[in-house]
Amino acid sequence: MSGKGSVVLAYSGGLDTSCILVWLKEQGYDVIAYLANVGQKEDFEEARKKALKLGARKVFIEDVSKEFVEEFVWPAIQSSALYEDRYLLGTSLARPCIARKQVEIAQKEGAKYVSHGATGKGNDQIRFELTCYSLAPEIKVIAPWRMPEFYNRFQGRNDLMEYAKRHGIPVPVTPKNPWSMDENLMHISYEAGILENPKNQAPPGLYTKTQDPAKAPNSPDILEIEFKKGIYETPAGTILYHAHLDIEAFTMDREVRKIKQGLGLKFAELVYTGFWHSPECEFVRHCIAKSQEHVEGKVRVSVFKGQVYILSRESPLSLYNEELVSMNVQGQYEPVDATGFININSLRLKEYHRLQSKVTAK
Repeated sequence: MSGKGSVVLAYSGGLDTSCILVWLKEQGYDVIAYLANVGQKEDFEEARKKALKLGARKVFIEDVSKEFVEEFVWPAIQSSALYEDRYLLGTSLARPCIARKQVEIAQKEGAKYVSHGATGKGNDQIRFELTCYSLAPEIKVIAPWRMPEFYNRFQGRNDLMEYAKRHGIPVPVTPKNPWSMDENLMHISYEAGILENPKNQAPPGLYTKTQDPAKAPNSPDILEIEFKKGIYETPAGTILYHAHLDIEAFTMDREVRKIKQGLGLKFAELVYTGFWHSPECEFVRHCIAKSQEHVEGKVRVSVFKGQVYILSRESPLSLYNEELVSMNVQGQYEPVDATGFININSLRLKEYHRLQSKVTAK
């Protein structure tokens, strides 16, 4: 064992974390590499061999995809979480799941340190570290990209490439793609490189999980998605998002749903900013889970050229009363009762506009 003790490094097998592995050893740490399988396309055995060749004492490859879906993705679907009205939180949800297992390994191996390759500019560093400190307050985090001795030495990709060549770290002659990707079962995101300029359109060959609508088939796919006791069977987060919204509106009390929508916004903010393990996020998740107790049923959707269309829905716990809304059947409702409702609600409006008329007249 090296002089400074053991560190569990969240390792991807890429250029950055491979260089960090070797650099940590240079600093006197005993490195344990950890790769999390959250459903990404990855040659894990090749990454294991690479880590061992670079000097890792041990390599842990942990399949956390099941807990990622059940404990992180499902609560996000239930909350209808959409950060800033468009982001389904794919990367944000995976980070606390990955970091939780990293802490478990550190505790199992008696390591005082954990490390990661997240940059010093983004949210990933926060998501990783807040999880680590929440679950193991005594843990120490080594974040090379925030350490002057590291980022002053490696000021760009060229510096990393040169370091890799000197230390026998296998690197591609040219980058495979001029951007970086983060993938899991739920999604894939792309950033950096040519994508840093918002004027640049995403190139045609970038997408791997979706199809250009112009090239998509001219007939829709019809899916039936069943929601039952929190177990959902379908892959795509976008489809789940729309289907769940529909069955929720069909089975959830209107006033409860209004409160839950506000909680969903808070949930999205907390997850994005790295506060999954905070007491407020635990409280929000508990409330959202309570709201889902009667959200059960089937939704049929049409998926066509990048869009999701709801075709029909059914539920044994539906709040829909066909007799109550029918124009042909009166049901347990007296139309005359609406007169009192309108009179009471119009009173406030009449008074407001009466006073406004007085003010205007002056």
